[in-house]
Amino acid sequence: MMDGMMKAAYLPGNSTVDLREIPIPTPGYGQVLVKMKASTICGSDIRAIYREHTGKGPEGYQNKVAGHEPCGQVVEEGPGVRRFKAGSRVIVYHISGCGLCHDCRMGYQISCSSPLRAAYGWQRDGGMEEYVVCDEKDLIELPDELTYTDGAQVACGFGTVYEGIEKIGISGNDAVLVTGLGPVGLATLMLARKLGANKLIGVENNPYRLELAKKMNLADVVLDSNENTVDEILALTGGQGVERAIDTSGADPARQIAIRATRAWGRIALVGEGGTVHFNPSPDMLHGQKTVYGSWVTSLARMETLVEELVRWNLHPEELVTNRFSIDDVSKAYELMDEGKCGKVAICFDEELR
Repeated sequence: MMDGMMKAAYLPGNSTVDLREIPIPTPGYGQVLVKMKASTICGSDIRAIYREHTGKGPEGYQNKVAGHEPCGQVVEEGPGVRRFKAGSRVIVYHISGCGLCHDCRMGYQISCSSPLRAAYGWQRDGGMEEYVVCDEKDLIELPDELTYTDGAQVACGFGTVYEGIEKIGISGNDAVLVTGLGPVGLATLMLARKLGANKLIGVENNPYRLELAKKMNLADVVLDSNENTVDEILALTGGQGVERAIDTSGADPARQIAIRATRAWGRIALVGEGGTVHFNPSPDMLHGQKTVYGSWVTSLARMETLVEELVRWNLHPEELVTNRFSIDDVSKAYELMDEGKCGKVAICFDEELR
């Protein structure tokens, strides 16, 4: 049993961070204590918690330790632990479901229908602390070939993208459009390239992120979002449009572009949270025989598959991390992420901070 105090970050909801000293927790039955190595910041934290507490239901923040993208190493086992022992390198699947409802039994704890459902960093303590208690069933093994910062990226962003991609399918037959080039959009481009997409087109209106996507050479073409963007995409695809489109922005104009710039019989995945979308069903979808998929995070099993593929592809999600901070500078990390002049922002510990 570990004694002592640790640092932990809370989000009061007024665009500030409350860094506190709290006791190191003790794992219960079926739980482990994980020493944090990397915990990245998700855009949903900014949208629904950091600025003000706007989230409801699954996004209802209950004044817990922040951070739903944790990755670290098991240092203590509670009773009844069967697989992940002290020393295990682990990614934390960020929703702890009941384990008994239909969705949990499929591995989609994100869609758990039980009142027992609790998301790390939302309804139970998350990764912005030095040690976090996790249910063993929520853990994914992190291979030695991947860094802890790679794993933190998988915990939410890359896992979410991979789910959307698997729903619509991407291969060498496809030109792929990604609207919104924040960290999730950039992750989409990285994975789509590995899956063989023959043309990658990115759309963004944030000047910093436009330049970052170009600098990282993740797309064949990067376009500024405006009233002519759909026509530009059609011109780049022989007048037909792309076979596959993924929106990661959650913005109405970007979703419209994704739907209208997709060719007949194409598929669109909506991954970005929040917002609305306005389109004309007959000309924009029905007459083109298009299909729109909604996609929310991923399953435990698919996350395990993604981790295996990342090793096989020698792909490192941490390449999208532009800024690393210590837990002492967690306020600066959230401030930067809120400003948007960054890629992915990570709170790192030990070797991951160097």
